[in-house]
Amino acid sequence: MPEEFRVVTHRALTGPLRAALHRLFDSEYLTEYGAWDPDRPYGYSPADVHTLAFVDSALVGHIGFQVRTISVGEAEVSVAGTGGVLVDEVARGRGLGRRLMMCAQQEMGKDARIEFGYLGCREEVVPFYERAGWLRIRAVERHMSMQDPQATVVSPDSPLLIFPTRTVDWPVGDIDLRGTPW
Repeated sequence: MPEEFRVVTHRALTGPLRAALHRLFDSEYLTEYGAWDPDRPYGYSPADVHTLAFVDSALVGHIGFQVRTISVGEAEVSVAGTGGVLVDEVARGRGLGRRLMMCAQQEMGKDARIEFGYLGCREEVVPFYERAGWLRIRAVERHMSMQDPQATVVSPDSPLLIFPTRTVDWPVGDIDLRGTPW
């Protein structure tokens, strides 16, 4: 089956690509979270960049990221906040997710503003990210509530991972995402 990877900015998503992304995300999350909204996906921050995987011209995978400056302790760090990591059930188990992640990481590395990829995830998927070169960090994370923009959520124990694109010196301290998570 021929695979193809594409990188598309959020502004350049065409109607057919948006429809394909709706199908992909709704097939996984519709029952639990409702319909996917590309500009506010399930309350998370939207992606600036979409890395897409196709098999036989069908969209089967997505990784998005948004460039943002966050604070870590006293430092400001420019990150590619990563989210929307999804491979369709029919394409799982063949390493497609790993290859898609490599494509997203390469794209992050091309952007001189990005110092690190950054993501939060569930404990059970940490090994996937670590195999792809992400490093687990321990810190208290603060972010804007996905339901109430006036509220702050503090997460002291959630898995947090970084992917160095320029340096490996992650600052010490609590993290403020300065917005909603990805």
